[in-house]
Amino acid sequence: MDKLTLYIGNKNYSSWSFRPWIALEGCGVPFEEVLIPFDFPGGNPRIRQVSPTGKVPLLDHDGFKLWESLAIIEYVAELFPHAGLLPGDRKDRALARAYGMEMLSGFRALRNACPMNMRRPVSRLDLPEGVMEDVARIETIWREARSRSGGPFLFGAFSGADAMFAPVVSRLERYDIDVAADTRDYMAAMKALPAWRKWEAAALEETWIVPEDEA
Repeated sequence: MDKLTLYIGNKNYSSWSFRPWIALEGCGVPFEEVLIPFDFPGGNPRIRQVSPTGKVPLLDHDGFKLWESLAIIEYVAELFPHAGLLPGDRKDRALARAYGMEMLSGFRALRNACPMNMRRPVSRLDLPEGVMEDVARIETIWREARSRSGGPFLFGAFSGADAMFAPVVSRLERYDIDVAADTRDYMAAMKALPAWRKWEAAALEETWIVPEDEA
């Protein structure tokens, strides 16, 4: 198997980097990590040396470059079909893709008001209109998926579908957003993952400050 290299940004802030990283790490896929810190206004120009979009994450597979979190997860799922990155059932895979696409295109009120910041002390903000509507929809997705699968994750075992929502788990915790008990149970399962703890420990050790992400 050729070498996989995943280029990521700051672990404290980079929600899009977090998604494929925890998917691969949590499913036991071997890869090399290269962190390019975004410690400049608007990012780090170094990423443009490797990424055609000038953004992270970026996967390099023996010279083949792929961007976008969901595309990376899907691609690696084909390279490692037994790793569990995608559910085994066809309908479950379709739902996992739908959830991932909804995460990519939606929930902008929550994402804009509550940027991922794992170092942030747990505290509340005055949330603008639309945030709690986003939260309600996310809770519905999680509740329906876990009810269908039996949990503890969206499709039973941890998969790339859970990885797509990992930054949301951090946001709900760090901004102390009111959620239901079953949502808290899912959040606890995610935070108990060794991959989660590994990422979080590294994030807490970072010293870079990005003012626009310090809500």
